[in-house]
Amino acid sequence: MEPLDTLGRPLKALRISVTDRCNFRCTYCMPKEVFGPDYTFLPREALLSFEEITRLTRIFTGLGVAKVRLTGGEPLMRRELPTLVRMLAGVSGLEDLALTTNGALLPDLAPALKAAGLRRLTVSLDTLRPERFRAISDTDLPLARVLAGVEAARAAGFGPIKLNCVLKRGLNDDEILDLAAFAREGGYTLRFIEFMDVGTTNGWQMEAVLPAAQVRRMIDARWPIEPLESGDGAVARTWRYRDGKGEIGLIASVTAPFCRGCDRARLSAEGRLYTCLFAGQSLDLKNFLRGGHSDADLASLLAFHWKRREDHYSEIRHGATPNLPRVEMSRIGG
Repeated sequence: MEPLDTLGRPLKALRISVTDRCNFRCTYCMPKEVFGPDYTFLPREALLSFEEITRLTRIFTGLGVAKVRLTGGEPLMRRELPTLVRMLAGVSGLEDLALTTNGALLPDLAPALKAAGLRRLTVSLDTLRPERFRAISDTDLPLARVLAGVEAARAAGFGPIKLNCVLKRGLNDDEILDLAAFAREGGYTLRFIEFMDVGTTNGWQMEAVLPAAQVRRMIDARWPIEPLESGDGAVARTWRYRDGKGEIGLIASVTAPFCRGCDRARLSAEGRLYTCLFAGQSLDLKNFLRGGHSDADLASLLAFHWKRREDHYSEIRHGATPNLPRVEMSRIGG
């Protein structure tokens, strides 16, 4: 029987971080003041192996997981990643295998990922202005490299490609219509994400959040949109352009929380299981994996842990919650 947590939520989706490293230092995720040259990342032996990730995925699918998304850090920095994709694509019961990336390494890897069995791609794109891109990502890699990665993904057969934009008031909110136009013309599905208090290093303040409802009104005034039905567990409210030019998504995790429909678990690169993006505690699965336990033992452990889950951080967010200890986004993806 598939487990339900204390709020009656099933376990349907798993996000797997394959590395805590990234080639960007985005200010809302891995600011250079914290993740600088002296920062100690996980050594390779501390990471879950491809075989361990695949084994856990098989066990999770037995508990009801049908969707897996590979994240990081930047997942494309994990060596031989197409090999892992091929292994996961062969897991029985897995209906969807996706990946979120900053896109900079896609020009080299998109064809191999597609051939290995990756089904969907999401690329982070917070601006279309080269200098602003450099400021937000704090990297010497140019915006043109990311855009080339998006084109490489399209050429490899991925589609429709999703573009994720984290909006921060006063930083990139003046590009909302420009980004929407870019996605409309390119045939991409753009999703605007409210700036969240993930981790403890991004300097989050409520004043910097641009409500998704305001974004919707701006877009609707320029290109009329109409709502679409969202699937179970969906985090984005999806809208369709009335002129037939595709779709747009809005993720309002701050102003309109969707905790009651959250069916996701998150696995960090070193094998720690988190049941919420804002969690401060986790379950160390690596020790169980390497301790000789059977698949049945691990399945029982995971089911027991999920049944005790009561996370609903975004519903109880208040003035004090941003100061609570939480895992960094670079450890468990977005």
